[in-house]
Amino acid sequence: MSPVFPMLTVLTMFYYICLRRRARTATRGEMMNSHRTIESNSRPSPLNAEVVQYAKEVVDFSSHYGSENSMSYTMWNLAGVPNVFPSSGDFTQTAVFRTYGTWWDQCPSASLPFKRTPPNFQSQDYVELAFEQQVYPTAVHVLETYHPGAVIRILACSANPYSPNPPAEVRWEILWSERPTKVNASQARQFKPCIKQINFPTNLIRLEVNSSLLDYYTELDAVVLHGVKDKPVLSLKTSLIDMNDIEDDAYEEKDGCGMDSLNKQFSSAVLREGPNNGYFDKLPYELIQLILNHLTLPDLCRLAQTCKLLSQHCCDPLQYIHLNLQPYWAKLDDTSLEFLQSRCTLVQWLNLSWTGNRGFISVAGFSRFLKVCGSELVRLELSCSHFLNETSLEVISEMCPNLQALNLSSCDKLPPQAFNHISKLCSLKRLVLYRTKVEQTALLSILNFCSELQHLSLGSCVMIEDYDVIASMIGAKCKKLRTLDLWRSNRSVCDTDIEELACNCTRLQQLDILGTRMVSPASLRKLLESCKDLSLLDVSFCSQIDNRAVLELNASFPKVFIKKSFTQ
Repeated sequence: MSPVFPMLTVLTMFYYICLRRRARTATRGEMMNSHRTIESNSRPSPLNAEVVQYAKEVVDFSSHYGSENSMSYTMWNLAGVPNVFPSSGDFTQTAVFRTYGTWWDQCPSASLPFKRTPPNFQSQDYVELAFEQQVYPTAVHVLETYHPGAVIRILACSANPYSPNPPAEVRWEILWSERPTKVNASQARQFKPCIKQINFPTNLIRLEVNSSLLDYYTELDAVVLHGVKDKPVLSLKTSLIDMNDIEDDAYEEKDGCGMDSLNKQFSSAVLREGPNNGYFDKLPYELIQLILNHLTLPDLCRLAQTCKLLSQHCCDPLQYIHLNLQPYWAKLDDTSLEFLQSRCTLVQWLNLSWTGNRGFISVAGFSRFLKVCGSELVRLELSCSHFLNETSLEVISEMCPNLQALNLSSCDKLPPQAFNHISKLCSLKRLVLYRTKVEQTALLSILNFCSELQHLSLGSCVMIEDYDVIASMIGAKCKKLRTLDLWRSNRSVCDTDIEELACNCTRLQQLDILGTRMVSPASLRKLLESCKDLSLLDVSFCSQIDNRAVLELNASFPKVFIKKSFTQ
């Protein structure tokens, strides 16, 4: 063989390594600039013309700043053509998520984070958009009009939300992802990330956001999907860049969609016989357990296949006392829960938020899991878990007698009668019902029997009509209450309700009454005088609380952070 060929091979490998390193260290700006390279290599032929379309419908979302009975600052503004772009500024016609910055995680109502959350899963909110036509995506453009930089992940789904027949298999693929990055500008921009090409057509796009680095709420105006009807042929250059782009960041290759092969790893019970277990035989059992506590769930499953000793450690229920399955929402299904059952008999904290949608988890599968693993549960997170129904809540109330925290945030498909079962959970200390259809009768029953409640979220619960009755019941039964969320609660909260809280809930540390119109500065002063521990009070869009009232309250109670927005 000629010596030229080995030299060419070495040079080729060196060039390839340089490309990999460049892709891994690229900033957001470099990746956006490289979009032109991708586009030029995947440009459709004249026979395969590019389709450009705006979102037809908002299918699902985790939160929004607006009210359920309005269009201002709601996710529904993402449907259709832009309302604001290219203008910059704060506009009610845009889509706004409920939080920004780090204050949300530091306020008294914040929950403790779960252990073993993969470092590359940092999504806080999401929105799913349906488009008219299924295409092979060539680009996704996000029109951001105020404080951009929150979008950290874009995904595509194989399911067609407009198809009358459910698909045999539902797949999610990451088109683009990046860790949260600070954008030092608040002006509007058209965000055009360099996306990965996928091997199936889609008309369902999901944006995931992280607003922790923002100085104010991000505002999105529209999303544009570019694509072709026929599957494009990838060029070598495009393939290399796409592969480098997802290698380090996309969780389907590592922690996140490791669930794709996780079921196989769960079921791999047969291990090869080895001569010994190395030096692990010499380590104390507790020390090995402590070391394994630092592994993510997919890594635990992989390690369990190495030898019998480590398999025993990786399957020990003590490794699953805190189980966070939210990062694996795209792949978690009934089979996954079935394989986890034997390991989760001691689970105390369980996070199933965002999981199970589009048939991935059935009510029967969820019920089987809780019947085996629910007896020790103390905390259960089920935000945006749309597989839940009345039977699910009945099973929770029967199988989880020790439950102290239940999060049903944005479970807006639960029927009103389902919430009656929550009143059986008498040990509850935290209950989140944000954006649910809980009605007044069910809520009164919950408040009557769950007198240990310390944290209660009723934000955007539009089915509740009379907050005078609710406030009276809270004052009579929930004297240990520390945080209360009445965000956009039909604007029916009044002075009488605030005074009821001031008299009976003196341990209150946080109160959110955003959007109320019948609360006066006088009643808030009584509240602040009675509740000495109150540190956060949100009175944004309270029409009777003007700038002067806020300044006077701040002067009298300097330790209280009074959050106020004056424009709707």
